[in-house]
Amino acid sequence: MLGFARVVARDLRLALRQRGDALLAVLFFVLTAMLFPFGIGQEPNLLQRIAPGVVWVTALLAVLLSLERLFLRDYEDGSLELMALSPVPLPVIVLAKVTAHWLTTGLPLLAAAPIIALMYGLPAAGYGILLAAMALGTPTLSLIGAVGAALTLGARRGGVLIPLLVLPLYIPVLIFGVSAVDAQMAGLSARPQLLLMGAGLLAAVALAPWAAAGALRQAVE
Repeated sequence: MLGFARVVARDLRLALRQRGDALLAVLFFVLTAMLFPFGIGQEPNLLQRIAPGVVWVTALLAVLLSLERLFLRDYEDGSLELMALSPVPLPVIVLAKVTAHWLTTGLPLLAAAPIIALMYGLPAAGYGILLAAMALGTPTLSLIGAVGAALTLGARRGGVLIPLLVLPLYIPVLIFGVSAVDAQMAGLSARPQLLLMGAGLLAAVALAPWAAAGALRQAVE
């Protein structure tokens, strides 16, 4: 746990020195969501109906935008090799880096989501479920994305390959995240969708760090 905390603190310090990276993801999230009304019109009922989908699609794209830098900086300066040789297990280091990534990317997106929902006129009853679904879904996106970032580390055009690898795995998170809010707005229970998202998060926590660690070992050898 001490090694985990040190890696999280290190990555947070580096993120604070380069605030523009985290700010870029949030700005992309907000600005992309603002474009949809210009393309589909500004009819209130339509905007209200598509609000959950817009929030989730733009959040997913914002997370993709930040994945390439997850391991690349450490790979280029040699820090990743030292981490692989350290006494702390590499899957724990991966989990710590994913935690720092979520704190600097997923958490700001979670905070900005109500602003987008307000812009689209989402009823107040859907806000709590939207935030709960994003709190479960965005860490899953970061964990799955870490596997894609590790697999493409050192490859040419790695930033292009990452979406091709992780987007198919993101689809269940997107479906359940949107359907949870839709169920709440229809007067149904969103509990099944949230439970499935929680199960997906637990599975990602158990599996993704090991998969990413295996890919990182191949990259540094």
